[in-house]
Amino acid sequence: MTPKETIRRGRWEPGPLHLIALLTILQVLVSLLTDGFALSFDEAIWHYIGRNWFRHGLIPYAGGVDNKAPLIFAIFGLSDKLFGVNYWFPRLLGTLCQSVGIYYIYKIAKNIAGEQAGMLAVSFYGLSLLWHGTGGRYVSFTETYGMLFIIIAVYRYLTAEDKNDFFISGLLAGIGFGFRISVIWGILAIGISLLPKSRINALLFCAGIASGILVLAAIAFFAGIDLHHVFTYGLADNFGSGSATDRSMIWKMVNFSDKFFYSEIILFYPFVLGYFFIKKRIDLFGLWLILVFIGISMVGIFGTLHIRELLPAMSLMSAFCAAHLIAKYKLPAKQLMIIIWLVFFPKLLEPLVVFKELLLPQADNSPSGCRQPYPKPDEGSRKRLGWWIRDHTCEQDKVFVAGFGAQVQAYSERISPTIYFNVTQTRIAKAKFYSDMHLNKPAMILIPLFAEYKDLVAQDMRQFTDELIAKDYYLDRCMYNYNIYRIR
Repeated sequence: MTPKETIRRGRWEPGPLHLIALLTILQVLVSLLTDGFALSFDEAIWHYIGRNWFRHGLIPYAGGVDNKAPLIFAIFGLSDKLFGVNYWFPRLLGTLCQSVGIYYIYKIAKNIAGEQAGMLAVSFYGLSLLWHGTGGRYVSFTETYGMLFIIIAVYRYLTAEDKNDFFISGLLAGIGFGFRISVIWGILAIGISLLPKSRINALLFCAGIASGILVLAAIAFFAGIDLHHVFTYGLADNFGSGSATDRSMIWKMVNFSDKFFYSEIILFYPFVLGYFFIKKRIDLFGLWLILVFIGISMVGIFGTLHIRELLPAMSLMSAFCAAHLIAKYKLPAKQLMIIIWLVFFPKLLEPLVVFKELLLPQADNSPSGCRQPYPKPDEGSRKRLGWWIRDHTCEQDKVFVAGFGAQVQAYSERISPTIYFNVTQTRIAKAKFYSDMHLNKPAMILIPLFAEYKDLVAQDMRQFTDELIAKDYYLDRCMYNYNIYRIR
């Protein structure tokens, strides 16, 4: 029955687009109403690199290094080009892409199990994307774009009517891979499912993947980006001593436990187990889930955004399980949907508090001075410190913010003397950092006083910076628990 028909009979019921619109509004609230109204740590890294690219002509990996592909830098560079330093444009764009992904989750479920399964899939997926445990506010991250393309690729594969559809599915998957390497697990799930059915179609799918990757590589090449740097910084230098994955086994076990046993993700477990019990085999969706879990475990960080990549497969499996139970045991579908929304609905405490502060603004009482025990400044304070640097330096001055100071660096609108403007402690990174700092002595250096700096930054890097300061710099002042040094 269509929405118009239900209205005529006096019983209006929401359709998939209504649910997606509501979920989009909720996502905007979760992502924009955040403390400090500032770029997050990772967003600041990408904004800095993107701004250097679009504003100063410093291409990625020559104007700043991070372990991401150039596409995300381009999005943040465009954001800076259009609106200057801001956090809202990338998040609104990410929200739009995420909503498109929700729509295609609906289409996949509807194509396989009907309208009811589609509505359930929208609810499971859309609500779980908003959770704190899946990085609900970080909608502008690479996971959003990678998941969007692999979801559409799965849909094109499942609804393929001719050979072109398999090529297009691969093409979309290849573009998703260009955003995020972990898309490879979804690609493998499609490939493994497709190969026994038709080798020709599997080849067309692979040809599409290769075409998507080659097109992106060609664009990067003509933009002047060194493809060897993409491989080195995006993949090879992310493992081993000093890298982001260099963690103890105990740390990994604790993080695994937090993410898989003490977060909202456990709400999916009964439905996923029920799906495997009903199917009694591993199909495309089960394989997709298993491969993504293996990929997350191989990296071993178990970050909230990594957990996010499990959601498409888990949501579809949960929707199919719930739809099966409704049909088999004649369960009341409307009441079950209401229960799912109540149980899966995200905690919106932070957006509500921030919204209250917008309605009833209070004076900013956050201290700009430095007092023991030197707490780490919040996002709003780091943004204000960046603005102070911008207003008290010349545009051509180079500024170095020691430690994990990407937000301060981004809002200062000043270029760092080193491409490793944010701490990376691999062998390659340290050598380049020392070289850059010797060749390009900055006009200003900021040193954190809070514990994170000493706890997380290697002693040799801290000692190098201290020796540089002792030789050529004087203490100007202390702000937001950063000592600020100027060159003599």
